[in-house]
Amino acid sequence: MHVPHVGRVEVGVSNVYKPGTGSRAVALDETQLLDTQRAFDSVAADYDGPRGNNELIQRMRLTLWDTVTGEVVPGSRLLDLGCGTGIDAAEFAQRGYQVVASDWSPQMVERTRMRADTIGLSSRVSAVHVGVHQLERIEGTFDGIYSNFGPLNCAPDLEAVANECARLLRPGGKLVFSVMGRVCPWELGYYALKGRFRRATVRATRGATAVGMNRHTIWTYYYLPREFYRAFAPHFSLASYRALSLFLPPPYLVDYYRRRRGWCDQLGKIDDRLGSLPLLRDMGDHFLIVMHRR
Repeated sequence: MHVPHVGRVEVGVSNVYKPGTGSRAVALDETQLLDTQRAFDSVAADYDGPRGNNELIQRMRLTLWDTVTGEVVPGSRLLDLGCGTGIDAAEFAQRGYQVVASDWSPQMVERTRMRADTIGLSSRVSAVHVGVHQLERIEGTFDGIYSNFGPLNCAPDLEAVANECARLLRPGGKLVFSVMGRVCPWELGYYALKGRFRRATVRATRGATAVGMNRHTIWTYYYLPREFYRAFAPHFSLASYRALSLFLPPPYLVDYYRRRRGWCDQLGKIDDRLGSLPLLRDMGDHFLIVMHRR
């Protein structure tokens, strides 16, 4: 279940932030969680296409793949939070990992199972219908946990997720998460130039933002990296984080990328070189954060 970008959708705001606490309120009710589930169920059949995957998404995907492989040795046991159609789970299975792939959307889980069967790796990929708010249903111990393209942005209680990750991860195990950030310069500039100032600043919203997809609603939170890490700090040490799609356009501007591929490829190289520098790493369409279990 990968969260769509706000660039192509209608957005609104639900005031579910507790001012002055510095933390998120547990505010999404069952109806709102089911809204998110139905949204991803509705697109599962074609989510491997432009809606959920394109050249810019794939570029960020490769960064997570290589980061996980660098942090967790092949042959280890991985947990995928928000597996979507199973592209990541299948890749890690092919790299020699055992993967438990979880998602809140039953249709996405079924697509993951079909993918694993098709490539003959069902023995290495176990797909389960479990949302990021239901991790207490998962048993066992993992060497690494990863999440790609923002499923954790939909978690109603990030501290609860952190506590469950600590339970599931062995001491010394690694978390590798790709999370939608709060400050995306491309988005600010793109919509400001169009005079759409409310859209340009939607990520600054404190609380859950209603993001529309396929006539459904996905409830989404946005984070700064340090803000995100705060929920995990009691159990995990922060190893590193970096910006994804900072100089390179965000994935919803893939048409711009295709028209100016040569120029954008140069921007991508700048992303690779500078995206982990202080200040710059706090911006971007997503950030990639690595944490170690104490």
